[in-house]
Amino acid sequence: MIAVVQRVSKASVTVAEHNVVNAIEHGMCVLLGVEEGDGSAEAEWIARKLAQLRIFTDDEGKMNVSINDIGGSVLLVSQFTLAGDCSKGNRPSFVKAAAPELAEPLVEEVRNRLTQEYNIETKTGVFGAHMDVDIHNDGPVTLIVERRPTSK
Repeated sequence: MIAVVQRVSKASVTVAEHNVVNAIEHGMCVLLGVEEGDGSAEAEWIARKLAQLRIFTDDEGKMNVSINDIGGSVLLVSQFTLAGDCSKGNRPSFVKAAAPELAEPLVEEVRNRLTQEYNIETKTGVFGAHMDVDIHNDGPVTLIVERRPTSK
């Protein structure tokens, strides 16, 4: 599972064909890619890491506090292209990306864990839809968080 995590002053996702607009203020925009072999263990690990990641500044200006400490929100956007392999040729290969029937429930599990276990307001786009994502990166702060499947 791969997450591109951006600390944001605000972020939104618009899905025109579904008439959906979701937006957050101060928090994280997380682009989440699910790979073949990922399961509940990876979803649990990613959710815990996101909830505990200390990327927000404390009173001394140091990145030392978590999203819960600041009362922030998460905009979680599924993005299968994070599993793209660009090592050969000029067109990415997506053979490592999980099939939608595996990926969608795992993205939902990450959302549910953030919301229910960590009490973080979490908004999403629409799985598999074309989405316009507007990200106002704060810092900029951008991290890549990966968890390889634990069971193979």
